[in-house]
Amino acid sequence: MTREPREEDLLRESAPQVLGALVRRYGHFDACEDAVQEALLAAAVQWPRDGVPASPRGWLITVASRRLIDRLRSDRARQERETAAAAQEPPGTLLAPGPGDEHPADRDDTLTLLFLCCHPALSAASQVALTLRAVGGLTTAQIASAFLVPEATMAQRISRAKQRVKSTGVPFRMPDENERPDRLRAVLQVLYLIFNEGYTATSGPALQRVELATEAIRLAREIHRLLPEDGEAAGLLALMLLTDARRRARTRPDGALVPLAEQDRALWDREAVEEGVAIISRTLPRAAIGPYQLQAAIAAVHDEAPRAEDTDWPQILALYRLLERVAPGPMVTLNHAVALAMVAGPKAGLDLLATLDSDTRMARHHRLDAVRAHLLEMAGDREGARSAYRTAARRTTSLPERRYLEGRAARLTPLHE
Repeated sequence: MTREPREEDLLRESAPQVLGALVRRYGHFDACEDAVQEALLAAAVQWPRDGVPASPRGWLITVASRRLIDRLRSDRARQERETAAAAQEPPGTLLAPGPGDEHPADRDDTLTLLFLCCHPALSAASQVALTLRAVGGLTTAQIASAFLVPEATMAQRISRAKQRVKSTGVPFRMPDENERPDRLRAVLQVLYLIFNEGYTATSGPALQRVELATEAIRLAREIHRLLPEDGEAAGLLALMLLTDARRRARTRPDGALVPLAEQDRALWDREAVEEGVAIISRTLPRAAIGPYQLQAAIAAVHDEAPRAEDTDWPQILALYRLLERVAPGPMVTLNHAVALAMVAGPKAGLDLLATLDSDTRMARHHRLDAVRAHLLEMAGDREGARSAYRTAARRTTSLPERRYLEGRAARLTPLHE
């Protein structure tokens, strides 16, 4: 039986909270994740048949805890921990609260779980990958696409990260003040990638996974609330709001992609735009400039233009030039090339784009071909643009993007073909 959307939402939202509750009480990060997955599977089977329980999170915590305790009891190498764990829960009853855990089903440990996954014992890449898996719920393939690495490489990275968390025995708590800056950078990067996967899914039939973008915004709000003076936390929240504000205008009723220049701006969420602009306007004058603030400023320039032709491209170009100095990377260069083309003409943009041809991270990425196609079309090279659109369409794993790119190529096909 197909689960109702509400049940899907409950399971997705509850998963990191349940995992956080188990890790806080028992440790054993990898074993806890397995137990949570078993509980989610049980819910997927039982809830459509028996109905959603009054306390879904409490139900999942109880089931996952019992699965975990069963696992510990069966492992002789963990005999001492099994004894301690079994003593906390009388058979057949709900969990007995531990220290600081009087209401386990009401406590949201998602943020603490985020910081645990970003522990300095892990490499930066492993921090991000593990958090995307444990908190964001992304598949290994989706994470690999976000990092531009093969899926097998990412699977190994996540597995090693879990083993590292297990072997170091790091405590489940919010980081101390002196640890926070480095951990926060990794957390913000994780939320950025989760949001991007939600806003433009890397694969599948839908352009957007709204639940992921919504969860990333929720967590970004919470971090901004806890750290109101941090400029990059504010910048990331503003960037998400300003970008997500366009969500309703990005697809047609049939799910087809609508590019930014063709969107009906009356459909944009003006409240989100105003909130995002207010946050970044407050932040830029007082905080050290960082990449999320600069990206938010670029998004604000786009969102404040009444029409596409009113966009202040010289200002956007200046912001991209600054962003390339602060946080250089192939995706920044890709977008910089578009802004340059809009100000100085398509040839200038194509020349900048050519510098990415030798970048192994971008060699087969569809966005490089898609941007090249767009700039070639601007330059009047219909044949070159058509070829690049077709290459981009072959390389993307997103069906809406593929259809859009194929449609652009078809528009440039001569009538005699």
